[in-house]
Amino acid sequence: MTLRILACVKRVPAPGARIVLTADRTDIDAKNLGFTTSPHEECAVEEGVRLVEQHGGSTTVLTLGPGEADEQLRYALSVGADRAVLVPTDGRDWDAQATARGLVSAIRSLEAADGPFDVVLMGNESADSGGFQVGIRVARALGRPIVNGIKGVELDGDALLARRESGSGYEVYRLQLPAMVGVLEGINLPRYPTLPARLKSKKAEVPSVAVGYEPGGLTTGLFDTPVEQVTQTTVLGHGPDAAAAVVDLLEELGLV
Repeated sequence: MTLRILACVKRVPAPGARIVLTADRTDIDAKNLGFTTSPHEECAVEEGVRLVEQHGGSTTVLTLGPGEADEQLRYALSVGADRAVLVPTDGRDWDAQATARGLVSAIRSLEAADGPFDVVLMGNESADSGGFQVGIRVARALGRPIVNGIKGVELDGDALLARRESGSGYEVYRLQLPAMVGVLEGINLPRYPTLPARLKSKKAEVPSVAVGYEPGGLTTGLFDTPVEQVTQTTVLGHGPDAAAAVVDLLEELGLV
C-alpha cells in the first residue's frame, strides 16, 4: 500500500499577540499581527511526515484561507510535506459549517484526481475560534470514522490505532482506513526546517482548488476582549539590605 496522508491546517494569529478589534467589534484588526500555523495542526503536519518516513508514501497539506496562507503552506513543505494545496477564500467570514463544506469539496476534488487519502489529520481545534467541529463535520460528510483528542497514532495493516489520554490511562481506538483523527499539541515535537529546505519551499508550486461558498447557519454578533489583568512588581531592595523587608513581607503573608 502506498500511504497517502492529508493534513489540514489553518492560518491563525501568532500565540501571545495582542488582539485588537475593529471599530465595529465584528472582526479582528490584523494589520499589526503576525500569523502562524495553528499549533495542533502544526503537530498534525509533523505526524503526517513521520508516518510517511516510517511507511513510505506522501503527505499533502491543505488549507482554506486567504492568499497569505501560502506562507503556512510553504512552511509545511519546508518541514517535509510533499505537496501543498490552497483553497482560497474570498474575504468573507467562513464559519465552521462553510469551512467544513469547502474542505469536503476540496478533498473530494483531490481524491477524484489522485485516489483517496488513507489518513486525514486535523487539529483538535483551531487556536483562534476553537470550535471543535470542523473535523467532525468533514468526517461525517465523507463517511469516515474520526476520533478527536489524539496523542498517538500508528498504522496496523489496513487500520489506524489512535491513542487518547483519559483520567485512568489511555483509550485506544482502531479505525478502519480511510480514517480521520483530530490530534492534540504534544503528540510530537515539530521539527524546525533547514535553510536549504526553506529555500526549496519558496520555489515550490502551490496549486489552488476553487470551491464555492455555501453559508453556514452561524452569524457573527460582536466580539469582546477580556479585561486585562494588570500586575505590579515591587522591588524590596538589593543585597543584604533587602533582608529586613523580606522578613516583613513573610510575616505579612503569615508564613513566619
